[in-house]
Amino acid sequence: MRFAHRLNSLKSNVFADMDRAKTQALAQGKEIIDLSLGSSDLPVAPHILKAIAESLDDPTTHGYLLHNGTREFREAVAKWYTYRYKVPVDPETEVCTLIGSQEGTAHLPLAVLNPGEYTLVLDPGYPSHVGGVYLAGGKIYPLTLRAENDFLPILTEVPSSILSQTRLMILSYPHNPTTAIAPFSFFQTALDFCEKWDIILVHDFPYMDLVFDGQERPPSILQVDRDKKRSIEFFTFSKSYSMGGFRIGFAIGNPGLIQALRQIKAIVDFNQYRGILNGAIAALASPPETIQKLVKTFEQRRDTLAQSLKIRGWTVPIPQATMYLWTKIPSSIFNSSLEFSLQLVEATGVALAPGIGFGPAGEKYVRFALVRNPVILDLAAEKITSFLEQKT
Repeated sequence: MRFAHRLNSLKSNVFADMDRAKTQALAQGKEIIDLSLGSSDLPVAPHILKAIAESLDDPTTHGYLLHNGTREFREAVAKWYTYRYKVPVDPETEVCTLIGSQEGTAHLPLAVLNPGEYTLVLDPGYPSHVGGVYLAGGKIYPLTLRAENDFLPILTEVPSSILSQTRLMILSYPHNPTTAIAPFSFFQTALDFCEKWDIILVHDFPYMDLVFDGQERPPSILQVDRDKKRSIEFFTFSKSYSMGGFRIGFAIGNPGLIQALRQIKAIVDFNQYRGILNGAIAALASPPETIQKLVKTFEQRRDTLAQSLKIRGWTVPIPQATMYLWTKIPSSIFNSSLEFSLQLVEATGVALAPGIGFGPAGEKYVRFALVRNPVILDLAAEKITSFLEQKT
């Protein structure tokens, strides 16, 4: 049987390899401590669940939901964004409902990229940013992130011969996996760069609330591109509200880009169940304490795991944002981060995300997701230490 050539670029999937390894370890009787996925273990707030539950008894919510039916949600999004970032948003032309921000970053290239055109993506970076470009027949030019540059790309390193063929640049700060935060000045530089080369500026913004130690809220790209001339930003309810399984997000940005994204979406799917949108509306109206409690929980977990690893010989940079630790493997006996991660889960049941899964620049790193309570995180650090001692 013959398949489309576009699948060739999607064959290598480190996270599928890890999933198989976790399944095998579980079958062999290992208790899995899964720190490989950024899937929150925290419960959804009761007021959000109540809004969803009350929708179930309303038969008007049971049918297909077309674009016009999402208006109440889009109005809530526009109101929330305008209040938070002081940038006016038109709910009719500048907001698009999504099944998580991953859908948006994967589908946008289909709307704006012609085969053979380039997209600038962060390396390491979130895998769907690359996958969507390949599905659209585009080419990738990696923006290598280095610790000595605070994991911010040096845009002047991109050759002009590439830039003349570039259509998109995809950024994401606070950054997964490196946990880096980008200042407002960097976004201004990025916007100026994109204006010079006529590039669409995409910002994936799932960790907007997960900043620690009392730091200021990270900037939105639309605070820089206030007129939304060439920018679009993606949001999700998976991190701030622990609603990953409900699959709800949205995009805000340039009306032309929003319309183009809607055209792709209309071909691929209808919208989610209206009750989920009602829950998302309730989430956007959450009291500040809801987010503050979540942030404090992940901050405590960060401190626990970082300290547990440090006393066992790891060099662990303390992240100022996201729900991860990103650190180099403290051993040279492994040929790759994937080899280390596969052997670790097989031997101990502790699953981490190998850095190579986020791009070549992620090699020799691993990512810990802070998605278990402090006692389990400390146990994971103990198991990893025993594993390394046995290997050396």
